[in-house]
Amino acid sequence: MTDSGRHADRRPRWFLGLLLGAGIATALAAAASAVLAVVMARIVLTPPRARRQDVAIISVNRAKSTITVEATADTVVPGCYGFWFSSDTGHVRLGEIVAQSAGTVTRRILGVDRGTLPHAGRGRISGWFYLSPKDLRLDYESVEIPTALGLAPAWLVPAKADSDRWVIQVHGRAVTRSETLRAVPVFREAGYHSLLISYRNDGDAPPSADGRYSLGDAEWEDVESAIAFALERGARDVVLMGWSMGGATVLQALARSGLSAVVRGLVLDSPVVDWRTALDFQAKLSHLPRPVGRAAQLVMSRSWGRVLTGQSRVVDLDRLDLVRGAAGLRVPTLLLHSDDDGYVPATASHALAEARPDIVTMETFTTARHTKLWNYDSERWNGAIAVWLDKLEK
Repeated sequence: MTDSGRHADRRPRWFLGLLLGAGIATALAAAASAVLAVVMARIVLTPPRARRQDVAIISVNRAKSTITVEATADTVVPGCYGFWFSSDTGHVRLGEIVAQSAGTVTRRILGVDRGTLPHAGRGRISGWFYLSPKDLRLDYESVEIPTALGLAPAWLVPAKADSDRWVIQVHGRAVTRSETLRAVPVFREAGYHSLLISYRNDGDAPPSADGRYSLGDAEWEDVESAIAFALERGARDVVLMGWSMGGATVLQALARSGLSAVVRGLVLDSPVVDWRTALDFQAKLSHLPRPVGRAAQLVMSRSWGRVLTGQSRVVDLDRLDLVRGAAGLRVPTLLLHSDDDGYVPATASHALAEARPDIVTMETFTTARHTKLWNYDSERWNGAIAVWLDKLEK
């Protein structure tokens, strides 16, 4: 055989090998992307068993009542915060920054609610400043709200005087009703009874059969149960306040509940107004390619994806897009959001405010992070709500 004949035999084999290798690489990349999409969808929909302790504790000075921790985007923001440690078994309240370097920040310790701080090595900053209504030094009642899944515990903090105005507080994803305690004083001063509710899969209320979040697409039914409870106790005017995912939840309650006629207004703190915007942001934050994030949205919103995520029903992301559905918003709404949110971007909130300037008022912060607007500037936050409530009554 000639040299040219031997080369002619080798070229096709080499080329086939190249094609085969490229095909395998493409298939592996596609498979890896599919796996990542399923993982992201499951993380979003599954209530976490534990929260990540992402802040290193450098030192604790008991004599000066200070703590030094590593500097992060959240620990360097002025204001008053909660700090969880020892796998969330410990909690302290932190105040002003007293010292700061390139890598650390020292804050005043305002109080220890539980745990032994000097023995902890890591913790996490939180917007929770109060753990129970007892911390507000106000009278309150522990109640149970009948829901389709069973009795859901709630706190009822009465107004200063007899009133038929109620606010129903709805917390966000992966937290509990304690998150909403910060709003009680301003509503109480304005003459509102405050009902701080739990809802399915938050660890307090009865879980759903699948144990999965629906991102507001099912949780709104528990808000409807809370409205029914308030009506039975004498409510005539109801304001719904939602924090983060709680914002998506109360928006759905307003749009879909048969009891929504009693709702006079909405207050939304760092809300998820459009889940696609929030999920795109989370995918980018996790350094996932945009197609992977979009595939995760497809998994959670299609019936075939239920076997992969454990959902009993799909999440309707179109229905949860309140920017697209802005025309259906029919009550005065106060939006409170920070442009540096870091978890739920404020872009959808701005879009909703621009789409409905007739009934939407937006109070924009710049350095308050996610659901920590009260912590950063309680005077401004309380003032914005008080002024809005006053206008609502006129």
